[in-house]
Amino acid sequence: MEIVTLAHGAGGRLTERLIENLFKKYLNNEYLQQGDDGAVLSLPGTKVVFSTDSFVVNPLFFPGGDIGKLAVYGTVNDLAVMGAEPLFLSLGLILEEGLELSELEKIIQSIAQAAEKAGVKIVTGDTKVVEKGKGDKIYINTAGLGIINTPNNPSGKKARPGDKILVNGYLGDHGAAILAVRENIPGDFTSDCAPLNELVKSIIHEYPVHAMRDPSRGGLAATLNEIAKQSNVGIELWEEKVPIRPQVKTLCGYLGLDVYALANEGKVIMIVPPEIAEKALEKIKAHPLGKDAAIIGEVKEAPAGLVYVKNRIGGERIINMPLGENLPRIC
Repeated sequence: MEIVTLAHGAGGRLTERLIENLFKKYLNNEYLQQGDDGAVLSLPGTKVVFSTDSFVVNPLFFPGGDIGKLAVYGTVNDLAVMGAEPLFLSLGLILEEGLELSELEKIIQSIAQAAEKAGVKIVTGDTKVVEKGKGDKIYINTAGLGIINTPNNPSGKKARPGDKILVNGYLGDHGAAILAVRENIPGDFTSDCAPLNELVKSIIHEYPVHAMRDPSRGGLAATLNEIAKQSNVGIELWEEKVPIRPQVKTLCGYLGLDVYALANEGKVIMIVPPEIAEKALEKIKAHPLGKDAAIIGEVKEAPAGLVYVKNRIGGERIINMPLGENLPRIC
């Protein structure tokens, strides 16, 4: 059985072999072929968004995804919710000595498939190997470049009283899937891991989206608290309108977790002017990743900086910014 050794990260022949026989085999394109320390890119626009994220999820493979797919879609989605068209990604790998090469190949194959699906190219990268026991098989960093080619640039500072809050589907699926695998809990739990750039593109070129975020770590709770503070507004959620699968609610109730704080990897929150909310909702519903979309709340003038949820009989409770992660190593 071939395994990763420290020599694979030493910059010598084994490193070269890893690059040629694995990374270039699956990820090759004209930019990687340049073979320099960085890639010279031809950008068709001048307004560029640059973002980076690191992925340390445990387990590496889970229902609906794996760390490779997560690393591509995570950065693609960070660019997309900025109103940018994702174009190029970097790929940084930290491998632990002893990782089976067959397992690494499976992850690289997944990265290649995810990049193709999202329409991005991996144009530069780096690999380091750490001693056995100093890592956890593999950590991945991806950085991404995208261009803004629309005058409608959403920002967390642009939410206004009266705006409606839209989400493209069921919340909490990724966090529940990771938790179920880690704790060996049976049930129908699948991550929503998906690229959002085409869905976002279909909306943002047609409608003036004020604010937009992907509610990944910290879930809906963290995302809306950030926007409420940035825009100095209150945010009211309508409990019966927030799409959450029954099994995810049950899991959270059983374990004492806040479902609003569960992570998502294929969901987007859009805050739009009230007059276009229904039209934008129908447009989102027409996309395969938006068929379960809903309007889940409204931006209020007060209480500034706070998020609360209202139930069908008028009861209210504050949704706080999560203190930490419900689950360790979720993305």
